[in-house]
Amino acid sequence: MRINQIIREKRKKLSLTQEQIAEYLGVSTPAVNKWEKGHTYPDITLLPALARLLKIDLNTLMSFREDLTEIEIENFVNQLDEIVQEQGYEIAFQIALDKIHEYPTCEALLYSTVLYLEGALFLYHVSKCDDYREILENFYKRMTNSENPEIKDMAVMMLISYHRNRGDYSAAEELINSLSYSKIDREEQFAILYMSQEKLEDAAKIWEHKIMEGVTMIQTSLMNKLDIALKEFREDDAIFFANLYRSVSEQFDFPQWLSYNAHLGIALEKQDTEQCISILKQMLPAMREPWEPKDSRLYQYADGNGSVFLSAKLADTIQIDLMQNQSYAFLRDHAEFDDLISEVKDIISSSPQPPTE
Repeated sequence: MRINQIIREKRKKLSLTQEQIAEYLGVSTPAVNKWEKGHTYPDITLLPALARLLKIDLNTLMSFREDLTEIEIENFVNQLDEIVQEQGYEIAFQIALDKIHEYPTCEALLYSTVLYLEGALFLYHVSKCDDYREILENFYKRMTNSENPEIKDMAVMMLISYHRNRGDYSAAEELINSLSYSKIDREEQFAILYMSQEKLEDAAKIWEHKIMEGVTMIQTSLMNKLDIALKEFREDDAIFFANLYRSVSEQFDFPQWLSYNAHLGIALEKQDTEQCISILKQMLPAMREPWEPKDSRLYQYADGNGSVFLSAKLADTIQIDLMQNQSYAFLRDHAEFDDLISEVKDIISSSPQPPTE
């Protein structure tokens, strides 16, 4: 929390007006207003009196060590992932809570840590998820009060997901209506600006990111259209969407194994054993191949580090699904099922470790 936020928060907590603060310190009301907006800072000679007036010490007022740097936060999240893999999610979760409590006003830490913990629940197939999600949900509620639009909107979107999964659709709809909306695409504006400044590499990086983002959105939309078609018993349409999904993935040089996702979804829904086995026999070997975005002319400035490691994590997810998920139960009596499990295990065991800084 910055000094301007601390002044405003503590003043309101004590039910003091800006005029009263100004009168007590012998400054103008506009000066106090500028402090709280972060436009200017109090004179150093006023800090002790201001701290006493707000009933806090100077360390609190100046927010010494209340924030971590981006590098510190990134390193901490990476450490959490190592702890999850070596000691388990529960221990990592408690360490994360301790860090959040140690830096209660560091919003960037809360944001990055909670998003990691949420993703790890799925990625590592953590049991008793509800106990953890109850705590994470409270953090999301806290972040809805953020002054950072990105953090606030992310928190609202996660709460929408929580309500939707619980079947509380009215609450989800209310939150959707609360999301901020802007027709201005900041990334696009920066890219155009960089092009005007001849910062071509910076502009290209943004356009490449937008291509990846756009393709991912198209893939997600096609998968949802496919699911709707299957629910409405329109198999021809579902196959059309699956073919289009595969074509988009291939045309935009996404990882080869991704192109099989949609057809696998149809085969699983139909419980077509032979088709599922056939697709998995093509998909799993493709997961061994590293995805190097820079090999494509579309993504010349992209970083593909860690793509094989990600494939191994997804292979781990597939292994658990094959062994435990009821949707895959019909495959387990097939003669080639054990070979598929062996293939998945081999992908996991032969994967390199994630890159380190």
